[in-house]
Parts: sequence; structure tokens; C-alpha cells
Amino acid sequence: VLSAVTTIGHIPSFYFQAVGSGTGAIAAWEANMRLIRDGRFGNRKMQLVVSQNLPFAPMADAWDKGSRVLYFEDESRARSDANAIWARVLSNRKPPYGIAGGLFDALTDTGGIICRIRNEEGQKAAALFEELEGNDIHPAAAIALASLIQRVQQGLLPANETIMLNIT
Repeated sequence: VLSAVTTIGHIPSFYFQAVGSGTGAIAAWEANMRLIRDGRFGNRKMQLVVSQNLPFAPMADAWDKGSRVLYFEDESRARSDANAIWARVLSNRKPPYGIAGGLFDALTDTGGIICRIRNEEGQKAAALFEELEGNDIHPAAAIALASLIQRVQQGLLPANETIMLNIT
């Protein structure tokens, strides 16, 4: 976030990242707060837009319920769902989601959202990135890119806003 902000000169409006533990998005939120306190780059809070890879989306399920608690009704189903996702690094079953200062708080503070992305959507986004940019990307980054594509296609991102997409 610091590198992006010093390059573009201001805090972006939106921050997109896929999450397994959520620690990257939490770090982006904390960096945003430090940049606001610094004062040189504006006072905007980036809206966190984080993504989970379906069928394993426990944080998205909890977020939709307004709950800090991740709940797995069936542990064997949770393991099966975690094994069925393309971006395997996003399969954390015990992330720092609900703890004080965790992802729940970061999303709440920024008016954030959690997107659900199917394997096929991520794979299509990865192919598009490689075609347009000439580089392959990690499956988790492709899940984040797919959520950006999804939000654009749904008309949910205002024109002329600065968007940061975490690509690895």
C-alpha cells in the first residue's frame, strides 16, 4: 500500500485482495490508517474488497450474517470444500477474522465486502491477465482479479476511482 500510494500520490478508493487468513487485508487497512495520520496522501479510507474461493468461503458466510464467529456445521464438509478450491492458499480454517483488530473489524471500519469467486472465474481471470499483461499470476491473485472483474461487470465501481489490486 505504501509503495502504491507514494507512486500515485494519494490513497486509492478501493483495495482488492483474496483472503485465506485475512492478514494481508488487515495490514492494508492498518497501512491506510497510518497514511491518513501522516496526512500527505489524503484522508480516504480504502474500501476493502476481499475475496474467497468457492466452495470454501467461511469468512464470507460469517460476514453475511454479521457474525464475528466462523461456524462449520459439518467439519468433513469444510475439509472437502477447502480441498475443492483452486487457490489452495485461501483454505485457512482458523483465520484471525473475528478477533479484535481482525478482518471483521477492518471490513466494518471501511464499509468493506467479501466476494465469492468460483474456480472457473479465477481461472478465466488468470488467463485474461496473462493474455493482456504477459505474466502468469498466482491463483489467489486471480481470485482477487475475478472479484474486480465481477464488480465492474455489475456496475458496482464508480468511474474514475483509483483501485488497488493486490497481484502476486
